[in-house]
Amino acid sequence: MKNILGRKVGMTSVFTEDGRYVPVTVIEAGPCTVVERRTKESHGYESVALGFGAVKKARVSRALAGHFKKQGVEPTRFVREFRNDIDGVEVGQTVTVAGFEPGDRVDVVGISKGHGFSGGIKRHNFSGGGASHGSMIHRQPASNGDTNAGRTVKGSRRPGHYGVDRTTHQNLEVVKADTERNLLLVRGPIPGPKNALVVVRKSVKTKAGA
Repeated sequence: MKNILGRKVGMTSVFTEDGRYVPVTVIEAGPCTVVERRTKESHGYESVALGFGAVKKARVSRALAGHFKKQGVEPTRFVREFRNDIDGVEVGQTVTVAGFEPGDRVDVVGISKGHGFSGGIKRHNFSGGGASHGSMIHRQPASNGDTNAGRTVKGSRRPGHYGVDRTTHQNLEVVKADTERNLLLVRGPIPGPKNALVVVRKSVKTKAGA
């Protein structure tokens, strides 16, 4: 099963077996427990729910505690559902990084870093205005478009809230899967700050020949 939950540890660089020196993100992935199996007969679709992270029983709501008890598994801090690549997976099983191999392609889902209310230069990479000769327009946005419209056109790039969005980086290469330390090394950056929850799943659009 090439689906797992994890925690973003940080970034480093490693040498691959073929001699490449590549930047990677280290993910503490799993072990995850299968906390529920949904079937087409009972729920209308097939899926598997994975739980990740230890949590005190006092921190679990009564509704969730009853759900975990009914399934016969220990409570977990995070629960996420997967619908692909779930054949043969049953409640109570443990999912680890052993299901991944170097060269696999995965999609990593996370919540992007928050930047608060940001200007156009930081939010949209605007170039800014002149910095000398009394221009007085350095970082503020320029024209807002048609003055007769009397409104802001949808899709206009303006200052505003930046970050804290569900973001997916697709088709990333798995460089290494360390089963002893439950670490997954993925080439390139992934969304979110350090220690943030990330979802790793099989890529939905692997490049041809990859």
